[in-house]
Amino acid sequence: MKSSLNKTSDVNGSIVIEIEKADYQDKVEKSLNQYRQKASIPGFRQGKVPKSVVQKMYGKAILVDEINKLVSEELGNFIHENKLRILGEPVADEGDDKPLDLDKDENFTFYFNIALTPEFELALDKKSKLTNYIVNIENDLVEKQIDAYKQNLGTHEAVETESIDNDLIKGVLVAMEKGKEKKDGLVIENAILMPSYIKDETIKSSFIGKNVGDSVIFHPKTAYDNNEAEVASLLQTTKDAVKEINSDFRFDIKEITRYKAAELNQELFDKIFPAGTVTNEEEFRAKMAEMLSEQFKPNAEYLLLRDAKELILKKMKDVVFPDEFLKNWLMSQEGRTPESVEEDYPKIIEDLKFHIAKEKISEANSFKVEKEDLEAIATAAARQQFAQYGMNNVPDDILQNYVKEMMSKEDHVRGMYDRAIEHKFVEWLKKTVKVTDKEVTSEEFSKLLQEEK
Repeated sequence: MKSSLNKTSDVNGSIVIEIEKADYQDKVEKSLNQYRQKASIPGFRQGKVPKSVVQKMYGKAILVDEINKLVSEELGNFIHENKLRILGEPVADEGDDKPLDLDKDENFTFYFNIALTPEFELALDKKSKLTNYIVNIENDLVEKQIDAYKQNLGTHEAVETESIDNDLIKGVLVAMEKGKEKKDGLVIENAILMPSYIKDETIKSSFIGKNVGDSVIFHPKTAYDNNEAEVASLLQTTKDAVKEINSDFRFDIKEITRYKAAELNQELFDKIFPAGTVTNEEEFRAKMAEMLSEQFKPNAEYLLLRDAKELILKKMKDVVFPDEFLKNWLMSQEGRTPESVEEDYPKIIEDLKFHIAKEKISEANSFKVEKEDLEAIATAAARQQFAQYGMNNVPDDILQNYVKEMMSKEDHVRGMYDRAIEHKFVEWLKKTVKVTDKEVTSEEFSKLLQEEK
């Protein structure tokens, strides 16, 4: 077997694979014998089918299968051994000038067109300029976050005063008929409602200003505008069962509880941050500002990468790519049309250029991702996910179990690896080009994120 590369240009070529009978004959013979053992053909005992019969029935299919496997393996090995940096996938050249005749030929030649990654230099140095945005955390942003935590970590407390629209009213619901309790009617001992969720304004008003011991008669379906899910929730039954319920109900109020926001004290500090980290309001606000600042960093890195991409694309504007090959390759993908390829290609080639540039820089600087890098990314992602639910003070054992689970999933690890390489690329940029820190407000930062490059 002989393989070679014919370059037709700096970015286009063809891999030629020449196969002789000796390369595949033993494999074909082995497969034929295996078929003989398994074949079930009328008139012959299993395993006793003559080789000539198997050859006649399955010979050509076996030959094609073994040659395909041989060619596929050789193609991959040739690309790997010769360290060919190809774009897309090799495409078999099935031109009419290279016909195959499996009945007559014993030697075969296969041609695979390939696209080669272009060679280029990237002149990135201190003459190149990028901006690293640092968000100033405004006091009102800190106060807004503190208020959110106070609300999220608040409690419901029983009150003796008249009810308001946001109170939780607990009591007993009793089905009524003609102004009296319905015989064998539905009774719900632990009913709960909140006036603010009632859609009918008249019924909503009837629950406001009430005290423990008061009763309100109303029709649930009218109260919730015939929303079966909400009525079912109130009556603690199913939506199907609600269809058969059309009576009024009396709500006997047994308890009124009101939501009370958490107080700004040590108990709140220790719920949000590790115990003892914060001991007074000044430290709490400073720590909150620090936490908010960390939350902006991933997007700040995104902006730096977006600007770096624009810079690199400008420097690669004259680099020639195998556009015709890549468009044809894209056309082979499911769902693609000539129109969609033409429309999407400019963005695809930009992303491809940036990807190749990052790969080139990564290889030139020997970026390596260690297990510790992946664990650090997994830990940061876990903390961020818990923080979305107001859980900043997660015990270490729970956090580590979560990280361990993430590290056990191949797709998660692959994503973390890509992020680790990107982090190293950003650090390289900061050392290589002139990166200027620029302070912006949170509003200015949001506008920058919305800008299209």
